Amino acid sequence: MRGLFEDIRYALRLLARNPGFAIVAVLVLALGVGANTAIFSVTNAFLLDPWPFREVDRLVTLAQVNPGKGLGGSVTYPDFVDWRRENHVFEELAAIQNLSFNLTGVGEPERVRGAKVTAGFFPLMGVAPLLGRTFRMEEDAPGQERVVVLSHGFWQRRFAANAGLVGQTILLDGEPHLVAGVMPPRFQFPPQTELWRPLALDYARASRGMGFLNVVARLKPGVSFPAALAEMKTIARRNEEQYQDTNAGWSVRMESFREALVKRARPALYTLLAAVAAVLLIACANIANLLLVRATARTKEVAIRAALGAGRGRIVRQLLTESVTLALAGGALGLVLAHWGVKLLVRFTPPQMMPIQSVRVDATVLLSTLALTILAGVGFGLAPALAAARIDLNTTLKEGGRTSAAHGGRGWLRAALVVSEIGLGLILLVGAGLLLKSFLRLNQVDPGFHSENVLTINVSLPQNKYAKPEQHGDFFRAAVERIGALPGVKAAGAVSILPLTRSDTRAGFSIEGRPPLAPGEFIHAALRFATPGYFEAMRIPLLRGRTFEPHDQEGGQAVAVINDTMARRFWLNEDPLGRRIRLGSQAPWAAIAGVVGNVKHLDLTEPVQAEMYFLHAQNPTPGATIAVRTGSDPAQLAAAVRSEIRAIDRDLPVANIRTMERVVADSTAQPRIVTGLVALFAALAALLAAMGLYGVISYSVAQRSHELGVRMALGATRGDMLRLVVGEGMRLTAAGVVLGLAAAFALTRLMASLLFGVRATDPWVFAMVTALIALIALGSTLVPALRASRVDPLIALRYE
Repeated sequence: MRGLFEDIRYALRLLARNPGFAIVAVLVLALGVGANTAIFSVTNAFLLDPWPFREVDRLVTLAQVNPGKGLGGSVTYPDFVDWRRENHVFEELAAIQNLSFNLTGVGEPERVRGAKVTAGFFPLMGVAPLLGRTFRMEEDAPGQERVVVLSHGFWQRRFAANAGLVGQTILLDGEPHLVAGVMPPRFQFPPQTELWRPLALDYARASRGMGFLNVVARLKPGVSFPAALAEMKTIARRNEEQYQDTNAGWSVRMESFREALVKRARPALYTLLAAVAAVLLIACANIANLLLVRATARTKEVAIRAALGAGRGRIVRQLLTESVTLALAGGALGLVLAHWGVKLLVRFTPPQMMPIQSVRVDATVLLSTLALTILAGVGFGLAPALAAARIDLNTTLKEGGRTSAAHGGRGWLRAALVVSEIGLGLILLVGAGLLLKSFLRLNQVDPGFHSENVLTINVSLPQNKYAKPEQHGDFFRAAVERIGALPGVKAAGAVSILPLTRSDTRAGFSIEGRPPLAPGEFIHAALRFATPGYFEAMRIPLLRGRTFEPHDQEGGQAVAVINDTMARRFWLNEDPLGRRIRLGSQAPWAAIAGVVGNVKHLDLTEPVQAEMYFLHAQNPTPGATIAVRTGSDPAQLAAAVRSEIRAIDRDLPVANIRTMERVVADSTAQPRIVTGLVALFAALAALLAAMGLYGVISYSVAQRSHELGVRMALGATRGDMLRLVVGEGMRLTAAGVVLGLAAAFALTRLMASLLFGVRATDPWVFAMVTALIALIALGSTLVPALRASRVDPLIALRYE
């Protein structure tokens, strides 16, 4: 141990005597370690860190699917009750309905994201409350006392972590709710949920034709995933036979709970991990090259130590101690950079992309960073240490033996390191190029509306205050009229579901005059409810007929508007205008008044679906988003719009005010962030590779000054010297490019799921990156080549 401390002290003295070398090496390593630590912190929090759920591997999600119709996702309440009652493979099933609630009576009114859950939800997840209790079974029934459980973050943010709040009441949607408990800090499921209420549904009054629940379940000990899925499909088949009108064609999809949470973000995180790992490898190769050059300068020192009795093992240990000490310094600075990096990631990553607000550099990350740092120190220090220990004492200690020994057999190792840097840099640049081209293609997609100068405002009416459907219609009619009258507003309208918010409602419908469908058969389309002015506010083009008009709201004939996809799919060789459709079997027939352009509702990458718009006043909903088209910056109207809504109802919270451009940007957050980070890491990798190539060529020129002087003395021109040195650098580059292209051709296929409109082997991207690498290599070798071309033969020969 004493010898190790002596080695460390000696290493620190050497680094202090060579501050330039130490600073460059520490900075290069800090960039690599910092990037790896930041991305690993996110990955650890989202993929690896155990969630606060008991035995998470026994948790699964269940959904209803109709493979023949390509539908699936939500579960009806009667089917959920049947599943819970008839299965023998689960300890418990819980149903979840995602909702929002208006919180009033405490400060400013606020729209709160929440969920209604069955009473077995919290025991199933295996998490006890921090304060108070969760729901009792009897509370999960219609007509019982209203209770609520708060998330830890919401309790802190809104109620200043008041422990006395438990047992008190708060107003949700205008009704008092008893605060039963507060959950611990890390429990927040579904993601972003701030409070939970009992589901409290009536089985007898629930419909089998409308699914709106998410279902989680816990497998019994010893029950396998396939066995549970087989039993659930058996129950689904029984329901299909028993309820032909509603369940024909419907089955069950079961998925690991862990997989359901992480499947969307996993490819992006793995791509980022691979990118930062490549950056760290390039950084280590760069430092290894620096250490090889430094070892050459210390050849005589090592020879003297060997002559005094130090064995090869002792010399290697000393040199490895120096490299690990250097690595630890770089790792310490890297942790600081990682801390800042994590803050930036959390700040600029929208919550809907992935729930990473709790990301931190915790003990797991610290230990991983320490192990990575030591491994990197050994990795980039081992080859130089072994090379330095293999010396010829006689040759090295002779006068004049310095040059030959220095140039000796280490050149191939430096060249191999540079080739690997270029290859890794090319792989990263190809990946960044593919993602960038994909993102540009994504931004070129026509969403079907014009997002500029549009402000959106989400409003949800509390059921107790707005119990009648006509009240919903009256409110939104008044709100749209008042907002439309504001100075600077060109058009205003409301819609039940705003495009690109990843929300959707689909419904079956009938076409008047068509033969009745067989039991269990149905046709369907996406369903929206809109007010007059909505299509004008969003500038969704009218293709035929007309959109909704104010006089439509006065009663009389129900009207609908369909999109072009629906018109082509169901009226291929007919004119749909004037034809009538209806929802279900009891709703009134609605005449198709117009056909509008297709809109990308779910995602810019997904195909357009058939959509039907019904007039909101004739089909009122308590929640809608108002779209306001302005003549200038829409954000300037936010305060005025909020005032108009408060003038109608001062207790009504106005939630989620944002421009439509922000909505579009949020919908592309994941590809934008992944593309930006990979491009940043690729640029860093290219810079490090250029530094490595420059260092090797510069060192080669310095070591070959005698040879270059002889060539110049024998008549070689400056052009000959330029071609000689540049040729050496380009040969190394060509070797790296060949290896990099081969690896990129195989590896980029793994990121195909992240690409849109671009093949993983796009030849233009590969060609452009190859040309870019060649230009970078040419620039890196040109300066040493110019230096070589200016060698004075007399000075070079006299020096040797």
